[in-house]
Order: sequence, then structure tokens, then C-alpha cells
Amino acid sequence: MEDFIMFLLFATVICLPTSMIPEVLGGNVLVFPHEGSHWVNMRVLIEELHSRRHNVTVVQAADSWYISQTSPHYKSITLDVAVGANDTFFHHFVTEVVKIKRHQGNAWSRFGLDSELKNNFYELHRKICEAIVHMFENEDLMESFQDSKFDIVLTDPANGGGVLLAHRLGLPLVFNARWTVHGEAHFAVAPSPLSYVPLPPSELSDKMNFIERVKNLLFYIMRMHLYKQVVGPHYSAVVSRYFDQDTDYFSLFQAADLWLMRVDFVFEYPRPTMPNVIYIGGFQCKPAKPLPEHLEEFVQSSGEHGVIIMSLGTFIAELPQDLADQIAAAFAKMSQKVIWRYKGAKPATLGNNTLLVDWMPQNDLLGHPKTKLFVAHGGTNGVQEALYHGVPIIGLPLIFDQPDNVHRLEVRGAGKVLDFFTMTEEIFFQGNLEENIA
Repeated sequence: MEDFIMFLLFATVICLPTSMIPEVLGGNVLVFPHEGSHWVNMRVLIEELHSRRHNVTVVQAADSWYISQTSPHYKSITLDVAVGANDTFFHHFVTEVVKIKRHQGNAWSRFGLDSELKNNFYELHRKICEAIVHMFENEDLMESFQDSKFDIVLTDPANGGGVLLAHRLGLPLVFNARWTVHGEAHFAVAPSPLSYVPLPPSELSDKMNFIERVKNLLFYIMRMHLYKQVVGPHYSAVVSRYFDQDTDYFSLFQAADLWLMRVDFVFEYPRPTMPNVIYIGGFQCKPAKPLPEHLEEFVQSSGEHGVIIMSLGTFIAELPQDLADQIAAAFAKMSQKVIWRYKGAKPATLGNNTLLVDWMPQNDLLGHPKTKLFVAHGGTNGVQEALYHGVPIIGLPLIFDQPDNVHRLEVRGAGKVLDFFTMTEEIFFQGNLEENIA
């Protein structure tokens, strides 16, 4: 077989100069994605694979809320099972976090909310495993997978279903990774000494004193406890049912052939890595396209002062009215024009220089030469786009990896962190917006 492959390569090189019409033998890729903003990154990979004449098939649940069932770039297989992956809970969770912090809610309120989040993740992974069992027990579906002769399984390891599917089908496994069911992806693939590798969401750097190292260790212990209590048992049960009794789920996970890591060492701290890790951080970033006419007209009206854009992502449906009023009042004092992605009642203090929009072409605005500042929640995609276009960030982090993302920006001098929960109009304006625009 190896000799045959070498012969094909040799024949290709010899025949290429005389061939007027190139022929591409596309691969056959089975994708098991994760919902939410993770799909944004997976979709970019899928579109690129399709552009190179590979065949892509996407497996999705019946209640998918981000992934379209029809696309010119992939074929869709919709399972007759729901996994409860929707944005309703996360909108509720973020809204309640803001309320508790803004109004100094007691520890018991936050404990109750964290318990609700823990239970939600427990149910999510339980239902994902139910979907996997549903697939494995569907003989017609599994036979169709075999008949399709897929070459690889491409999956986002934020859920573990793709790992199980790949090993059940005996296919090579490729991760499109930032997070895994165990936490930050590096911790699952390479040695990560806690003495200088900070664990999200510790907001630590690679230069830790003794107390900070203890804090980092505690975060690691809590993360492992969360995995073993909330996530791991579901996947281990499926492994015990369908694979050898001696097989461990984590060993299947670590056996992934390739890790496409959605980070870059422009942004990461130094740490060990492995040969099968390829860094693709910022791969979704691209040059800006022309703005819609009404936005271009507004941006150009800013003159020499330029534009500030603000977006807090998809999970912030509405801000508390007092906070929205304070932010609007601070913007009204600025010389710049402001484009603010905002939902809810119009702030009473909104200035004439501020345009409220339901949606904005974020990448195109960040790439506009008149954009001076990005006020953001610190999601990975937005941070990477801002770095790509060289736009400084004022970070208002809320949950998950956001505090760590904006903390790393601040360490590198590419942004500044504000406390979302204690912020006032003066804090937002004085010495923050002005100094980052200057």
C-alpha cells in the first residue's frame, strides 16, 4: 500500500506539467459540531473545505438553534432527538449575573445561580450522550455512515459526542478546539505545569507568586471536580456500553490525531505543546468588506475623530437600565461617533453621536480605518478580530473565558479591563476611553 501511494505521488509530479485540467480528489468529512458561537468557527472551516472540493456532512440535533439544516456547503443529517441546546438559559443566566453583581446580591443568590448553571451543563451532556446512544442503536444510520466511506471525523470537543462517534466508526479524529469537556484544550493534550500555566478563569498570567500558584491549583481542582461530577460520568457510561471494558474515555479523547487549536501565541502565554497541535487562532478573521451605505455615511460623518463600536455579544439581550444610561451618558461626552449594538429601551441619556443597531457587521467595522476603539465583552472571536485589525479594546467581561481574554489583552497593552459590575459613567469615561483612543 505504501509503495502504491509513492507511485501515485511520483506519477502526479511527472504528469502535472502536461495536464491542462487539474483534477482534485476531495475527501469525505463527517462533522459533529457544538452549538452556539462554536458553530461560527466550525462553519468557516466547513466553507473552506467545501471550496476545496471536499464533501462535508454535518450531524445535528433536532433542536439545533445555530446550525442551518440546509446549506450549499454541506449535507445535513438531523437526528430525531433533542439535546436542549438553546440560548434561553444562557440569556437568563447572564441577565441574572448582571443583576446580582450590580445590586450587590448576596452569596446565596450567586450560589443558587451557579448551581443552576451546573445542572444545565449536567443535562446538556446527558442529552448529548443520549443522542450518541440513539445513533449507535440506529442500525440504518450507522450502516449509512459506513457506506458513505468517510475519511475523518471533524468535531468540536466542547462536547464529547464526536470522540465516541469517531471511535465507533474507526475513523481518524480531528479537533477544532478551544475548549473541551475537561476545560481549556491544552490541559488535555500537553503537559501544563500549574506553576506558570494559568488555568481559566483565574485571570492570572505566567508570572505567578506563591499565593497565585495556590489559587491556580484551586481552580484546577475545582475544574477536575466539575468534570468528574457533572460531565465525565455520562461519557464513561457510553464507553462502558459500546467499547472494551478496559477502555477509558479520556484515553479515547487524547487519541485524537490532530488538534486545530483556535489560539495563537500572540495571545497565549508560553507553555508546552505537542507535534499534533496546529495553531489556527484568528483563522476566521478576514479583510473588511465595504459597509452598508447608511453605516458608511455615519462613519464618514465622524470626521477626524473616528468611531467607537460597542457590542456585548449575543447573550446580552438587555442591559440594566441604570447601566445603559451611564454608558450612553459617557458616550455622549465623546468627540467620536458611536455605533452600539443594543436591545431594549432607548437610554434616556443617549447622545446625538450614538447610533443604536440590532446587528452590526463587526469585522467590517473593526477593519474600517476610522474605527478607533472596540468596547466588548471579551469573547474569543471578537478579541481575535480586534487584534487582527489592530483596534484597542475596552473589555467589559462577564462570564466563562471573557475575563481571562481581556486580562491578557491588558497585559500586552492591547486593551483595558473595566469592572462591569461596579462601573459608573465617570469610570467608563475618565482615563479609560480617552486614553485608549489617544
